[in-house]
Order: sequence, then C-alpha cells, then structure tokens
Amino acid sequence: MPMTVLIEEYWREISTGLTQHAILVRHFVLHADQDTLRGRIAGDTVLGPNSPFRLKYLEPYAEAARRWLHGEAEVIDTTHLTPAQTALQIAEAVKS
Repeated sequence: MPMTVLIEEYWREISTGLTQHAILVRHFVLHADQDTLRGRIAGDTVLGPNSPFRLKYLEPYAEAARRWLHGEAEVIDTTHLTPAQTALQIAEAVKS
C-alpha cells in the first residue's frame, strides 16, 4: 500500500500495529534529491506545475530522511530512474 509517513511516531504506531497482527511489511522509500523532486513537480502534467501541496512537504521529507526515515526502510534512489526502472527494482527486491 503506497503511503507517505514523515512523522516517526506515526510510523512507529503503524508498523507496531501491523506487526502485532502478524502482517509482514516491506518498507520502501523512493528517494530523489531535492532538485529532482522540484523538477518532477514542476513538470507534472496531471496535477500541474509547482503543486503547493507537494512543495510544502519537500523540507519535511528531507528532515525525516536525515533523522530516521532512511534508517527504517529499503531506500531506492530514483533520482536517475524512470518509473518503470523503479518498479522493477521494487519487484526484484520483493522476490528476494
């Protein structure tokens, strides 16, 4: 299930609850550097360029990545990957 969680306490609550119900979680973070993220947002033809909603989460993501998020997940750097390449990496990781 795709989900963005940038607050560590929320992640702990979610992951603990799933574990208590014996639900296996493979936690992936699809990372890209800030310039790439800004470019992707600006070039989005579906939601439009410079989405205020997504732009306001750039710094909270960067902070979470620095503090805890990348240590809790399998990080896939998508900076130079296409969506198809990213999906393939996830599929390969799940198979192993």
